[in-house]
Amino acid sequence: MHLYLIRHGEAESNLPDWKTTQIVDTALTARGHRQAEAAAQWVKTNLPKPDAIYSSTLLRTRQTAVQFEQAMEIEAVFDDRIREIGNNYSDHTPILHDTAMISYNDYWATEFPFSPAVNSINGENLLHFRARLGMFLHEVTGKHRDQMVVVICHGFVVDAMLDLAFNVGAHRNCEVWTSNTGITHLQYIAHPGRERWRLHYQNRVEHLAKVGGLGLTLRGEMSAHD
Repeated sequence: MHLYLIRHGEAESNLPDWKTTQIVDTALTARGHRQAEAAAQWVKTNLPKPDAIYSSTLLRTRQTAVQFEQAMEIEAVFDDRIREIGNNYSDHTPILHDTAMISYNDYWATEFPFSPAVNSINGENLLHFRARLGMFLHEVTGKHRDQMVVVICHGFVVDAMLDLAFNVGAHRNCEVWTSNTGITHLQYIAHPGRERWRLHYQNRVEHLAKVGGLGLTLRGEMSAHD
């Protein structure tokens, strides 16, 4: 299976003047829509037609997925398991943003991987997050063993998917940063006696040359990496 992980386009929460630490289901900016369109056209031009498109259920990913649905003429499957960290409870059910005003804690999830990422007693921690991503990966690799799959997701989802592929433990020292609409290509290989995952590339962004968004800005808020 060829798995393409694509971060959503620039969202309001990615802007330098975004201040709140509350979990907010933000929309794409005008540039984010252009980035999403450019990424979809790059995939259409340079890769085989996907057999399936999956998307997180958050607004910024759903808006990004629209461009891929139109370009590929495939309906996306929306899945709560690939939402950004802290947007689900510890039992993996999604936090409903219109009824819950929950904030991220003041530490990065990888600093305290066994503590909730948000200030809720039922909030998920890093390992809860990886568990739901692992369940998603297990299902997708079984269903699409010899196919091509596109997943529209979030920066920290890409980060954690690579943790799963590389079998990284709870504590780690390297953050994998992905630009808005950066493309990561993993291949699942069911060969006995060797590695199951092959990383072809991470954060491919040449499609952004004409629409902007190549710069990477490090900010401390959890929402900056969503």
